[in-house]
Amino acid sequence: MTLTDELSLIVGEAFAAEGVDPSFGEVKVSDRPDLAQFQCNGALAAAKATKSNPRALGEAVAARLKAEPSFAAVSIAGPGFINLTLTDAFLSERVNTLRADGHAGGWRRIDGEKIVIDYGGPNIAKPLHVGHLRSAIIGESLKRLLRFAGDDVTSDIHMGDWGLPMGQLITEVAREKPDLPFFDPDYTGAYPSEPVVTLEDLERLYPQASAACKADPVRAEEARRATAELQSGRRGYRALWEQFLAVSRAAIEREYADLDVTFDWWKGEADADPLIDELAADLRRQNLTETSDGAEIIRVAREGDKKEIPPLILFKSDGSVLYGTTDLATILDRKRAIDPDRILYVVDQRQALHFEQVFRAADRAGVFPADHLEHLGFGTMNGPDGKPFKTRAGGVLKLRDLIDMVETRARERLVESGMAQGYGEIEVADIAHKVGVAALKFADLSNPRTSDYIFDLDRFMAFEGKTGPYLLYASVRVKSVLAKALAAGAGAPGDIALEAPEEIGLALSLLAFGDAVRLAYEKRMPHFLCEHAFTLAQSFSKFYAACRIVDEADAARRASRLALAEATGAQLDVVLGLLGIKIPARM
Repeated sequence: MTLTDELSLIVGEAFAAEGVDPSFGEVKVSDRPDLAQFQCNGALAAAKATKSNPRALGEAVAARLKAEPSFAAVSIAGPGFINLTLTDAFLSERVNTLRADGHAGGWRRIDGEKIVIDYGGPNIAKPLHVGHLRSAIIGESLKRLLRFAGDDVTSDIHMGDWGLPMGQLITEVAREKPDLPFFDPDYTGAYPSEPVVTLEDLERLYPQASAACKADPVRAEEARRATAELQSGRRGYRALWEQFLAVSRAAIEREYADLDVTFDWWKGEADADPLIDELAADLRRQNLTETSDGAEIIRVAREGDKKEIPPLILFKSDGSVLYGTTDLATILDRKRAIDPDRILYVVDQRQALHFEQVFRAADRAGVFPADHLEHLGFGTMNGPDGKPFKTRAGGVLKLRDLIDMVETRARERLVESGMAQGYGEIEVADIAHKVGVAALKFADLSNPRTSDYIFDLDRFMAFEGKTGPYLLYASVRVKSVLAKALAAGAGAPGDIALEAPEEIGLALSLLAFGDAVRLAYEKRMPHFLCEHAFTLAQSFSKFYAACRIVDEADAARRASRLALAEATGAQLDVVLGLLGIKIPARM
């Protein structure tokens, strides 16, 4: 239960005592912290429902709340707004309880769900680029958040590893290396164990093959035949395809590891392919499919739709499948694998219509209920021109180059600020990597998931303001305070007894964590965690500036303030962990 939950129960009981539904007693953080810590606006809605005077109802509820020992002040403003301020003793007790909580005061579900979360979505044989960044960062944070809140979560990268691009690659390799045994249909021996292509080869061959197929119908037909033979199980093509997969995956894993992004499943479209014929047969048995212009489709439009929802195409007129077919089979695969309660897709917002079609088709087919399938769309990371971020030459920036860019700028900022001075080269490189990735991740996650944002590396890398480096510095500073206390023999953290306004402000920030977690979870929006982390760091900064800690003469007060610092450091580290941000030992 969060602090606002607890206060809502207390205020709800006061409303109930006046013969009003207790749900009107909902409490939230005050919009006017200069007047009160919390507020309840329920008297207006309750008065409307009961046809009574809101001010009079508010005063009656306030009169009851003034008898509550939790509140230091209760007042009425305007037509019935109830302002609430808690006693220092009540807040002290709640922060002491938070210190003992293994989740740092974070909210958790009573009954967790089994969830598959789909994010990443790289394509085999193509380098990760800046367009893959948001899916990876947001998906990783949401995975951590869902687990923290009590869900059983399985993450799936869902690679693009099937279809025509694979046939194009196979035929392109055959043209360059025709003597390899993969292309001899009569070959029965063992295929080369070491990859016959490198990542650099794949990055060159893929666009080369694609361009050739677009320009030459004969080449395009060759690629289509190779794709069909691959999917039909031709031995040599499968062996070569497995090498494409292995080489690509090694590079993908390395670059995601640099962002501290991991997956439980490394499945792809190929894993769903064996289920497509079975799925199609079941859809036909249910009379859900029909032929339209030679293609086989399933209609998903519903009466009352405010916009047109086209049918989902299962098979094109030539019998080939599209992404919708594969995605539908993937849902079936996931259901059979672990039978999840819910499946989440962290994919570009521009794919919203596609997922609406797939979800409705899955629902119609009885494969999975549409209301338990969620497309968590996101906006784009844009350049200064407001368009999707490109290199200066106008090309798509590789993710590897972006990571190198932020690490280089982080090292420059460390030198400019005098941080890490005198540290060894290995430690400086580690700090620069963590600062750079923190800057990149926090800049992304601090924006609402559905919004676009402008890439501004200098702003992201600042050690002041709402940035990842600022939060890393805040965490390191808390640890430094505790280390100094230990070195000075200042004693251990003890019971918290709040006195100074800055202590109370820090306590209120700590106790707001539960609501931040719940809001981020329910909205699937990590930016609420970013807001909380920044507010907490600011509150600690004010506390640090106003209150003596290590050299406080009074032993009980010193122990209380050390405990506040310890609780802040622990919670800040938890929040940064949920955002996927690693913290250096020092800066």
